[in-house]
Amino acid sequence: MAPMPAAREALTLSPSETQNPVVKLAALHVEARETARLANLLERSAYLVLALPVLTLAALAVGGLSDGLVRPLVWTAFMAIATAAIVIAYRHAIGRPFERDALKSFSQDLSAILLFVGFAWGAGAFLAMPTHMPAGAMALFVAVAAASVGLLLREQEMLFRFLAPATVLTSLACVLRPSTGGALDLALVLIVSAAIVGLSMLAERIRDRASEMPELAALPTA
Repeated sequence: MAPMPAAREALTLSPSETQNPVVKLAALHVEARETARLANLLERSAYLVLALPVLTLAALAVGGLSDGLVRPLVWTAFMAIATAAIVIAYRHAIGRPFERDALKSFSQDLSAILLFVGFAWGAGAFLAMPTHMPAGAMALFVAVAAASVGLLLREQEMLFRFLAPATVLTSLACVLRPSTGGALDLALVLIVSAAIVGLSMLAERIRDRASEMPELAALPTA
């Protein structure tokens, strides 16, 4: 992930500025915040590991396996691989939970893995969802998974990594597969995805403001 603006500024300070204790303290504060954020992401990823199999089984139960077992089993294998990838990345990082290099490496790995998770989940619209599902089922298929990722990880970038491929593949399924909803399903998928993006951006802004308030309160007054 790209460093925060404040971190970039700290890296480009002149030698005279870096000797200033206040500047050093500010740089240490930025580094501590970033480390805490990445450590929280590592911790919350464990909940996602538990949630993905539950979501997969729930989708299979709703679909009813009425179109046979082969395609749902293939999709289950995709989701199992995606979940295993998160577990492997988690195990590599959990031994060093407060080392910035390990945490940054985990964040980068998780970002790439969630792109695959999004593709795997979106493939379920072709492999796990039967054609006789009622209108709105495809939108629910995307919304529940994306909301789970967003609420569990609380990272906008991670959510978008998952949501983009999941939305694209589910939208293609609405168009290419014969289904009850058809164009209505496509519209609902796009609307729901846009709503999730908007809510995520709003939540991110609220969290940023909440984190800034203690810092402003700690500033010395004249």
